[in-house]
Amino acid sequence: MGIKTFKPTTPSRRNMTALTNEEITKNSPEKSLLTVLKKNAGRNNTGKITVRHHGGGQRRKYRVIDFKRNKLDMYATVIGIEYDPNRSANIALIEYEDGTKSYILAPKGLTDGMKVISSATADIKVGNALPISEIPVGTEIHNIEMHKGKGGQLVRAAGEAAQLMAKEGKYAHVRMPSGEMRLIPVVCFATIGVVGNSDHENVSYGKAGKTRHMGVRPTVRGSVMNPNDHPHGGGEGRAPVGHAGPMTPWGKPALGYKTRKKNHRTDKFIVKRRNRK
Repeated sequence: MGIKTFKPTTPSRRNMTALTNEEITKNSPEKSLLTVLKKNAGRNNTGKITVRHHGGGQRRKYRVIDFKRNKLDMYATVIGIEYDPNRSANIALIEYEDGTKSYILAPKGLTDGMKVISSATADIKVGNALPISEIPVGTEIHNIEMHKGKGGQLVRAAGEAAQLMAKEGKYAHVRMPSGEMRLIPVVCFATIGVVGNSDHENVSYGKAGKTRHMGVRPTVRGSVMNPNDHPHGGGEGRAPVGHAGPMTPWGKPALGYKTRKKNHRTDKFIVKRRNRK
C-alpha cells in the first residue's frame, strides 16, 4: 500500500497522511463472523483504571479471526481483503470447499482468487499454514503458535515477519522481528509469508481527533502536575524533574528499567535477548 497526502486546507491537514488502501478489495464485513466488542476504558474487573489514556472512540465490531487454522487438508479460496479496525494488519475472507467462511491475517502478496491450505504437506506458498517441522530453514513466517493447537500468538502485526533459523530435535530456532531468538516446538503451526499492510507504521495522524476516534485519550506531562500527582510535579516555573532520572507517576524508573520477572517460566525458551548481542 502507498501513502497519500492531503491538500493543506487546515494546519493539521498539512501534516496528515493516510493509506491508499490498494490491497483492500472488499468493503463490507462478513456478518456471520462479527461479534460484539465490549470496551472497558482501561478498567479492570473491579472498575479501577489500570491502563491510563483509554476511553471513548468509535464503536466497532470484532472480526473473529482464525488464528488456529485447524481445518486441515482442505483448500480455501480468498474472497476478498478487508480492513480490520481492531488491528494494524488487513484480514482476508476465505471460503473452504465445504462452504465454511473464516477470516485470516492477510499476508503480503495474497490476492482474490488465490488458494490457501493448512496442511503438513502444503506447498511453501504465501498464506499456507504448516507445522514448523515441514517449513524449510530461512523461510519468513508469521502467526506462530507457542503451544500446539492454541493458535498463532506471535508475529501478527502489520509488516512483521519472523525467520526460521534452524531446527534441532523438538525445537526450532526462530528469530523474532525484535531480534530475539526463541525456541518454538516444531509441532506448532506457522503461516508462510510477511504480514501485509507494511506502510501502516508510516501513517501520520496529523491531529488529536484521529487518535480520539481510536479510543486514545490525552496524555498530560508529569512536569505540569502538582507534587501530590506526580514525582515530576511542583516547583516555580519550568523545573527539572528533581530525580536521578525520569519516573512514572508511581515513582518507578521510566527509562531503562527492566520490568520482566527474573527467572520467568519462559526464559528457558529465549536463546538470545533482543537487547543483547
